[in-house]
Amino acid sequence: MDWLRKLLHPHAAPARTARLDVRHARHVAALHHLGGFARGWEPGECAGLLVDSAVVADGVFAGNEPNPAGFVMSRRAVDEAEILSIVVSPRQRGSGLGRALLSAHLSQLGGMGVAHVYLEVEDGNAAADRLYRHFGFREVGRRKGYYPKADGTRATAVTMRLDLA
Repeated sequence: MDWLRKLLHPHAAPARTARLDVRHARHVAALHHLGGFARGWEPGECAGLLVDSAVVADGVFAGNEPNPAGFVMSRRAVDEAEILSIVVSPRQRGSGLGRALLSAHLSQLGGMGVAHVYLEVEDGNAAADRLYRHFGFREVGRRKGYYPKADGTRATAVTMRLDLA
């Protein structure tokens, strides 16, 4: 799809990834609210995560934009990490930014000695499932009724794992 982006937007600067810090808390919160979650994160919650030494947070920036078009945040514990959230702006979905973001993040986690990465995704989220399986995540369990939905029902979470080492 990179060839298509170049064809449609020949002068657009390529996406870049970078570590996020507390200065990005407001924008991360705004992106999280666009992620389709029943409850979005508030800026204070994001700031708390972004200053936590166990949390690794990366953003993906489209072109020359100063604010991230997406982010991924994980919490490390010894040689394991759990992806807490990954969101790409609805305007940018399907452009390959999520793939670039997750690739950079997983590479960074591996460089930090993380051997196993876990995540949970709502059952039926086909786009996220495709992204995770592209990187080699595999289903290791299910949690029925785990995610609250806006309509009051609850959705199953699919637990996935990726072995980096």
